[in-house]
Amino acid sequence: MALTAIIVDDEELARDYLRELLARHMDIEIVAQCSNGFDAVKEASARRPDLLFLDIQMPKLDGFEVLDLIEPGIAVIFVTAYDQYALRAFEVHAVDYLLKPFHEKRFEEALARARQRVGAAMTPPATELAAAALAPAEYLQRVVARDGAQIHIIPVDKLDYVEAQEDYVLLKTGGKGILKRQTISSLEAALDPDRFVRIHRSLVINIDRLARIEPFKKDSKVVVLRDGTQLPVSRAGLDRLRSLLGEEA
Repeated sequence: MALTAIIVDDEELARDYLRELLARHMDIEIVAQCSNGFDAVKEASARRPDLLFLDIQMPKLDGFEVLDLIEPGIAVIFVTAYDQYALRAFEVHAVDYLLKPFHEKRFEEALARARQRVGAAMTPPATELAAAALAPAEYLQRVVARDGAQIHIIPVDKLDYVEAQEDYVLLKTGGKGILKRQTISSLEAALDPDRFVRIHRSLVINIDRLARIEPFKKDSKVVVLRDGTQLPVSRAGLDRLRSLLGEEA
């Protein structure tokens, strides 16, 4: 079976080495080479390769953010000089993890695994696994989302609140809303609980945006943000919010 591949690495020598190794496999066609994360997302989305050889530390977007933005089903082999990412690489369903410098035998082992993986379903989604793979006390510093060809990079400091919408979350920032395919539970787990709190089954707010809590209807309240946005708060959410604020119930 003929396979297609994309090579993503910000070092030209690394791309050349992978291209040389792949040239020995006549059934694999390299359809694109990228030097940064933005181009990687663009090419992977347009060409839907079977294999993706992906560096981790790169300009603009890192390898995990690239994986977060592309569709599942691509067999990913991480290629990096940093061994501290190995566990997280497997958590996000990478086929293998090649630690630079690596030899041809090690490359062939990874390629053999990738051939077995091609076409297999990648579930749960990479976004769920990536969030779960964060080390204890390590939280997201920014959230990435793709809107067609446009990629949004949102620092968590700029997030006002997050709203669940079926299989997506709506990221509200500066009066704008950006959709991202991810569950609210997985995103909540990746955010700092000292800064973000779930006030409702479908809402997580940035505590820095909170202005006040007001009565609404009988036995219910709403959260009012600094920009005037009113959001419903459940009883359990109110308890969590008051706990975070150090208030008595």
